[in-house]
Amino acid sequence: MIESKRRIPWLALLPLLAFVALAGLFLVRLYSGDPARLPSALIGKQAPKFALPAIEGATGEGFSDADLKQGQVTLVNIFASWCVPCREEHPILMQMAKDPKLKALGVRVYGLNYKDEAANARGFIAQYGNPYERVGADVKGRAGIDWGVYGVPETFVVRGDGSIAYKQIGPISQEALRDKLMPAIEAAAKAPRG
Repeated sequence: MIESKRRIPWLALLPLLAFVALAGLFLVRLYSGDPARLPSALIGKQAPKFALPAIEGATGEGFSDADLKQGQVTLVNIFASWCVPCREEHPILMQMAKDPKLKALGVRVYGLNYKDEAANARGFIAQYGNPYERVGADVKGRAGIDWGVYGVPETFVVRGDGSIAYKQIGPISQEALRDKLMPAIEAAAKAPRG
């Protein structure tokens, strides 16, 4: 009796080959570059059009894209009371709000409260302090989508003409402030004012 070799049809191997190729691609992407460095399509472009009211029941004003075109560098910090990393970076934002160097440059710090309950947002600011000159409430998250927010916290450096100069993804650490954010702020402050 002669045993015939059993042939595996080529099409039966196709799913396995596709899986191996996809796994290889994921592995290469996993080890290629800094995962916190996500590109932003808005760098160098005007901030999106938006108008946000103040947090309901809070004192102060909301803000809009027009407020970002007043000739001063503005930091727009996206935060929420439910965001644990926002609590971690908040002392640094408080430090930045009092920084004489930033004050001399005319830098303003605005907050964009993302998908938050008004009472929780007010409680967060009351508990941790208010580093913001203005806070806009983005209850539905529409402005965050327009800004290209991946998650909170994120901070944008906006030039005086309303164009976005830099995007900090994740909480601001002392290292990120020193090595990335401050150089971006200083460069934006030197840019021609609109």
